[in-house]
Amino acid sequence: MEITNVSEYQAIAKQKLPKMVYDYYASGAEDEWTLKENREAFSRILFRPRILIDVSRIDMTTTVLGFKISMPIMIAPSAMQKMAHPDGEYATARAASAAGTIMTLSSWATSSVEEVASTGPGIRFFQLYVYKDRNVVAQLVRRAERAGFKAIALTVDTPRLGRREADIKNRFTLPPFLTLKNFEGLDLGKMDKANDSGLASYVAGQIDRTLSWKDVKWLQTITSLPILVKGVLTAEDSRLAVQAGAAGIIVSNHGARQLDYVPATISALEEVVKAAQGRVPVFLDGGVRRGTDVFKALALGASGIFIGRPVLFALAAEGEAGVRKILQMLRDEFELTMALSGCTSLKEITRNHIVTPGDFTRGVSRL
Repeated sequence: MEITNVSEYQAIAKQKLPKMVYDYYASGAEDEWTLKENREAFSRILFRPRILIDVSRIDMTTTVLGFKISMPIMIAPSAMQKMAHPDGEYATARAASAAGTIMTLSSWATSSVEEVASTGPGIRFFQLYVYKDRNVVAQLVRRAERAGFKAIALTVDTPRLGRREADIKNRFTLPPFLTLKNFEGLDLGKMDKANDSGLASYVAGQIDRTLSWKDVKWLQTITSLPILVKGVLTAEDSRLAVQAGAAGIIVSNHGARQLDYVPATISALEEVVKAAQGRVPVFLDGGVRRGTDVFKALALGASGIFIGRPVLFALAAEGEAGVRKILQMLRDEFELTMALSGCTSLKEITRNHIVTPGDFTRGVSRL
């Protein structure tokens, strides 16, 4: 069967992967309301396309933190990619580089920062969890810098791991032939079997629950890399991120894996963008499966989007070729959406190109 869209990879991944692995990638927290809502909220945003505009040439290029990329579609950090495919993060890094876009490597990758750097040139960010032992954090950040990573994406929504019931049922743990490569030399690379979720136990033991805004400042004292704060959902925290010196904000609910019944990221986006007042770029992750979703996020003020699960499912199905394919499919769909909406460059995508449910209730007129 020919694959014609990103979502079709999920069913293939489900067939191919062991249940414990598929469930770890696919599931959300508790009732999984937010997991469904991350997708459904996009479907409630409609287009207001403009016609009779010359769309024979379309420019999708943009810059992120000063780095030029081919399109505003980037790869989000997702953990333990070698569970999906033996090439894991290597394949993802090569696919991102080939597409001319950014890959974010997870702290909990099954390939190290050095190994990913060895795949060749490419613009890469490093996602950071703050461990209780700050020497571990400092060491990791220095290694990412030395390996040529260009920014730190600090995850701020995980003082504790969300309740992911599939992982509890499956007694999730990292398969014995894999390690969290970045922590291998520090004796933090293995995950013990637990009588619920092995990852939840690992987080409880290692990740710092005292993490606060002062640590965002501290991070700036140990690295010159720009810091993106990942996990912002409110105007209040958007303002605080700017005050704390963040170089950018990622509106994220951790793929609906942390606190259930938070809004979809696309629903929280505009509030965060308005509060940032143009002082830093705001990005979105969560629920993007179509080029139309990318356009909607940009119309609401995002500077770009990150995709997570689609990468894992494509990786499981077809390795590097699968990841290349989803990046190309999203690119092609986004270009088509721009053309049919009458936009030839990203700066032409405006709030007037869409209508949201809130516009009806507020009686917003677009005339």
